[in-house]
Amino acid sequence: MEITPATAAPLAHSPPSRARELGRILLINMVVWTSLCGVGSLGNYGDMLQQGTTRSYQDVFWAWLSSHGLMMVYSSLLYLAFKQWGHLLSKALGIARSYLLMLVLFLPLELLYVNLLNLSKKNISIDPSSIWQGMRHLGGFTVFLEFAWSTGTFIAVIAICAWQQARQREQALQQSMNDVLRLKLDLEEQRLDALRGQLEPHFIFNCLNAISALVRADDKRVALTGLNRLSDLLRYALTASSRDWVSFADEISFIRDYLELQRLRYGSRLKVSISGVDDKILTGDCPPLLLQPLLENALRHDLDCHEGSSDIRMDFKLADEVVTVIVSNPVVDGVASNPGLGLGLPQTRARLELVYGEAASMRSGPVATDETSRSVQRFEVEIRMPLHMPESAST
Repeated sequence: MEITPATAAPLAHSPPSRARELGRILLINMVVWTSLCGVGSLGNYGDMLQQGTTRSYQDVFWAWLSSHGLMMVYSSLLYLAFKQWGHLLSKALGIARSYLLMLVLFLPLELLYVNLLNLSKKNISIDPSSIWQGMRHLGGFTVFLEFAWSTGTFIAVIAICAWQQARQREQALQQSMNDVLRLKLDLEEQRLDALRGQLEPHFIFNCLNAISALVRADDKRVALTGLNRLSDLLRYALTASSRDWVSFADEISFIRDYLELQRLRYGSRLKVSISGVDDKILTGDCPPLLLQPLLENALRHDLDCHEGSSDIRMDFKLADEVVTVIVSNPVVDGVASNPGLGLGLPQTRARLELVYGEAASMRSGPVATDETSRSVQRFEVEIRMPLHMPESAST
């Protein structure tokens, strides 16, 4: 099989990387075991001083270090094995089998190593016979001690590898959660941008529709005034739609200008009252072009459906840093509803959900103004939202 440069590159860097990993592990093991031997030999040397020994601490330390030399190699290889075959740590059976394999393979080798050290210290020639005799005369305490060291080292390496695996899983899970959150945020921003993209043409279309009605009325002066107002409205709409937040003061000023444009079209038939606006509400924040679709919806289902006058109301209320906006229009008996697209309310609901989540709500439907007869006379849209932008949106 031909190896392309793209696939050959990792192979070329693999040996140095593995060599560095092996060197790092060996260095850490040497430091750990040297520290353990230093502490153990220090205690041993203290006991020997009380007994009047003439040996130096360097001799005692070297004896400890040499007797644990094979243990350093064992712990390093054991660590590398569990890093390579990490699945052995996922089940108790895998750990038990690894432990039995250690007892079968390493413990006899460690006892042989200790025996060779003893023979070397006693200046006994090393041959098969002396090795065999030394193995036979190893004390039970020596065997138990090496068994304890081997088992303790095995448990320590298991604990370190298991902790590292758990930490890696936690980091991978955290990274996965962060990726999901980023993806969700990107999707929400795309949905919000899509809603904005729909809102602007929808608003422009309705404003142009109002201007076209003025042109058909063959009143050039009024039509020209309408075009000037439309220019101001579009300037605000295009500027505000590129921002995430505007003040209620700007938004309310915008809807007043929008109503003035519509008043050129409907004349004295258009009657809209805006109440409850105070200085504190004006300093609050809201998504741009949020309120205009509510008035547009009221106009579409009121004045566009009959020849009479309107009675559209927009009421603001503030309680516990929550703004309530209620827009209502009369329901005229015997008048068919406007068959338009009706994008305003669904888009407004979607924008509230995206921006505020559960902190905002929207309700719409007919309401009874006469509680005794339960007669339905008005259609009402109610929005509840925080006075100021969420803290997450300001970061």
